[in-house]
Amino acid sequence: MFKKKNNYAFIDSQNLNLSIKALGWKLDFARFRKYLTDKYDVTKAYLFIGYIDGNNDLYIALQEAGYICIFKPTLEYKDGTTKGNCDAELVLWSMIEYPNYDKAIIVTGDGDFHCLVKHLIEKQKFLALLIPNRYRFSALLKVELFKNHLRFMNDLRMKLEYKKKSPHKDKTL
Repeated sequence: MFKKKNNYAFIDSQNLNLSIKALGWKLDFARFRKYLTDKYDVTKAYLFIGYIDGNNDLYIALQEAGYICIFKPTLEYKDGTTKGNCDAELVLWSMIEYPNYDKAIIVTGDGDFHCLVKHLIEKQKFLALLIPNRYRFSALLKVELFKNHLRFMNDLRMKLEYKKKSPHKDKTL
């Protein structure tokens, strides 16, 4: 009898968002969640994101699309920039959930996750490193051990690009 796979995705939302924007398009997070389910048998998708007051509609939309949002408090600097590094949370949650998933998919191009990916590969708990931009990612992720696990999102624009919905004839969305 065929056992359904139970894979989890751990997503560095800042790296994903900025990398896709650098490619000149905007990611449709709902489509991306479906893609993860269809392509990688992802049953849970953890999205690590900095929390900013006023973005509640965004957070609700992400949760309705099927993400489990793990929020990191952010710091706002005098120059108006906001910082909310979620790397430690992603590593922590991938280890908290370790006994509950078959394989992990990590979505990032950030080399800070080298040690996590290496550990998961060595323990045979790793499926894929989904890198948002093949032209801009850390050299730490280009090591021989990772090569069979690298996947890139550059060619997924047609499937995953956000397209603003036009109103229906009755002016509703």
